[in-house]
Amino acid sequence: MATLILVRHGRSTANTSAVLAGRTPGVALDERGVAQAAALPGRLADVPLAAVVSSPLQRCRETVRPLLDARPGLPLHIEERINECDYGDWSGRKLAELADEPLMQIVQAHASAAAFPGGESMRGMQARAVEAVRDWNARVEAEHGEDAVYAMCSHGDIIKSLVADALGLHLDLFQRVHVDPCSVTVIRYTRLRPFLVRLGDTGDFAALAPRETPGDGGAAEVGGGAGAP
Repeated sequence: MATLILVRHGRSTANTSAVLAGRTPGVALDERGVAQAAALPGRLADVPLAAVVSSPLQRCRETVRPLLDARPGLPLHIEERINECDYGDWSGRKLAELADEPLMQIVQAHASAAAFPGGESMRGMQARAVEAVRDWNARVEAEHGEDAVYAMCSHGDIIKSLVADALGLHLDLFQRVHVDPCSVTVIRYTRLRPFLVRLGDTGDFAALAPRETPGDGGAAEVGGGAGAP
């Protein structure tokens, strides 16, 4: 079956302002995010892509634009099912203030039971994203053969949930996965099982340097975080 390259969108203005953007319109890439997107064609230069699939949100479209410009004729498909999690009433709020919400502990430790007020459940988020990938795997294979490779640009929590599915992890464990902005995660699907080939690959190890500020006690960054400074 097909090989899927998952690209998290480049760093956005919401990432740097520590806001949970969700599906809020008008959230663009910041200066670093634009540079990350510009580097993406070079990083994938040796990979023959059959198609590009993107979340409908602006930050994802901006991330794949340089890749599409570098490969005239490469089709872009917008897929609603890989849209950002619908955080409902949490959308647009500062992550620091959300940390005190009782629901945050559920999001961190028992994601399969978490449902955002006015939004969707994390279980529903994963289900729609997995369904989309399965459908696109079948479509790409039918049109381009079982060795075809395609790219999908989406969001941190979506990609983490897809990785959990590929590894056979319960959704309650998906917060153990981390993907930085514009990182590349690769899953090769076969008849028997998926194989995780790359996870959160940016080629940048700056994020491994010790932090200047105290740690967060192991809490995962809802929405995915901003990556290295």
